Amino acid sequence: MPQLALKRVGGIVYRQAEPLQMSDRLPALCIHGWPQSSYMWRHLLPGLASAGRRALAPDLPGFGDAPPDPPGTFERPVEAVERFRRHVGLDRVVLVVHDTGGVIGLRWACDHPHAVTGLVITNTGFFPDIEWIEIAKTMRTPIQGEALVDSLSREGFGTLLKAASTEFDERALDEYWKAFSTAGGRRGMLELYRSFDLDELKPYQSRLAELEVPTLILWGQRDEFLPLDYASRFAREVPGSKLVLLEGVRHFLFEDEPERCAQEIIDFLQQAGI
Repeated sequence: MPQLALKRVGGIVYRQAEPLQMSDRLPALCIHGWPQSSYMWRHLLPGLASAGRRALAPDLPGFGDAPPDPPGTFERPVEAVERFRRHVGLDRVVLVVHDTGGVIGLRWACDHPHAVTGLVITNTGFFPDIEWIEIAKTMRTPIQGEALVDSLSREGFGTLLKAASTEFDERALDEYWKAFSTAGGRRGMLELYRSFDLDELKPYQSRLAELEVPTLILWGQRDEFLPLDYASRFAREVPGSKLVLLEGVRHFLFEDEPERCAQEIIDFLQQAGI
């Protein structure tokens, strides 16, 4: 697997893969979730490039090699996505999201509908009436959240992620640990989760459907954090969307089945003609 060099623009760190020849296919913008970084797209970006599409993935503030950008609210990464798009000269994009990157990326898409020509939604939530998962509840709780992040070691972090996927290797764990490697980073994680209320998503209901763009909902069927019902709900709320369930795959689908995920996305975009 080729290594994707880190790039920097406007204070934003990102990874990018370019097609070998000029292409009129629209670029893909990939937004990672928690606790990952742009490194999670290390298989997908080259795959998209091989299919003739420029593919880019920023590190959101406080994750990977991107420094925190106080205040650590959910608005900041949404702003960072738009700032990144402008800095790298993207006009219209196919948006690919995962986990908390879904809340961030889909919110950005609804706020900038002119910039979105297609959606790939994977194992995330964008509904105001869902439940926080247990680790998020802990991080949102004063004292308990501090105790969790302050006691977390690199070894403990690895154990936590390996319980959710057997495919995390040591390089990946090192990359994702960067978000917790400093006291400022740990506090930023708490601030991010505590800054956001699910009620903030109420104004965005129905707005994904209003985008009227080709949409793939790609879901690890054995996700232990975000239930399969969420995938079905996205499919109902976005008429004409395509739902693909990956049997035996858990939450971190791009770690568990990277080649399969890449091929599903490539095939969908080609069939959609975008």
